[in-house]
Amino acid sequence: MFRSAVIGLGFIGAGDPISAAAIGQSVADLDGTHADALAANPRVQLIAGSSRDKGRRERFEERSHCKTFADWREMLVEERPDIVSVATNSSFHSEITSACAVAGVRAVFCEKPIATRLVDADRAIRTCHEKKTILAVNHNRRWHPLWCAVRNELQQGTIGEIYHALVHWSTGRLGNIGTHMFDALRMLVGAEATSVSGVLDPTFAPDCRGAQFRDPGGWGVITFSNGVKAFVDASQTAKLPFGVCIVGRLGQLSIRKSDAVVELWNGKSWAISTLTDGRSSMDRAVDDIVRCLTSDQRPASTGGDGLAALEMIMGFHVSDQFCGRRVSLPMADKNRELEVCIG
Repeated sequence: MFRSAVIGLGFIGAGDPISAAAIGQSVADLDGTHADALAANPRVQLIAGSSRDKGRRERFEERSHCKTFADWREMLVEERPDIVSVATNSSFHSEITSACAVAGVRAVFCEKPIATRLVDADRAIRTCHEKKTILAVNHNRRWHPLWCAVRNELQQGTIGEIYHALVHWSTGRLGNIGTHMFDALRMLVGAEATSVSGVLDPTFAPDCRGAQFRDPGGWGVITFSNGVKAFVDASQTAKLPFGVCIVGRLGQLSIRKSDAVVELWNGKSWAISTLTDGRSSMDRAVDDIVRCLTSDQRPASTGGDGLAALEMIMGFHVSDQFCGRRVSLPMADKNRELEVCIG
């Protein structure tokens, strides 16, 4: 059995309903929570949680019957967990991840985005590597059956050589939503991003946590190492719903909500079907982490994957400062210090 704990007992960390209401969302719409996924795994025992918020601690204790701490550092010393989920505000992700590794935690499951500065992400990844701590980042499409099936179709050459990709969503937030989409693009096109050219949407939704948090949407082009270009339309007031379209020599593959369709230029088309067992992507992520702890494997979404997605997010912010000028990735030293408080 692996002892586990959650740091950050809010919406995604512990499915706290009051936290969900504060941001206008519902726990029922989530693809799992950290606490539920840890508690559901037969090899994992959920033993503790930490939050600065007394109400969140009390509600978590009532739901889980686990011990809670106001100070996560105290929890690490007293409980010595094997697995820790980090589900705080993004600006704390790197510090807590590094501290977990130093404290002897064997695996960290960090919420996305991995950090709010590239240098902080670099540091967390380096510390985990030095301490031999497994670092997984919650880009849940890496574990989602439909997205995995789409990746496999593309790898098998179903639509031939990939020419370009289109991605759009209507809620902006390049940091919190974009990190998922940018990571998914890397997974689907099978290449690393080499440049970003983009501008930010001047209209963005206020954050209930305070004015210092600013996560705008935007428009732009991401170029990948294999020559594929991804066109992004993700403003706060976009008219198009969520969608991804990968276009290739033989046809295209489109993803909308929970459906994926292949349409070949010769007229053939079919839906990609996947079996479902009612388990969340978060459940599958914890399964993956347990496999990594018991064998010499890497998680499906690593710290490096989290860093690559953050590079693309930061690329939009830096490019916007120069009216959409192309920014090469990975970024130079001075831009790695740039901080964007994206929640």
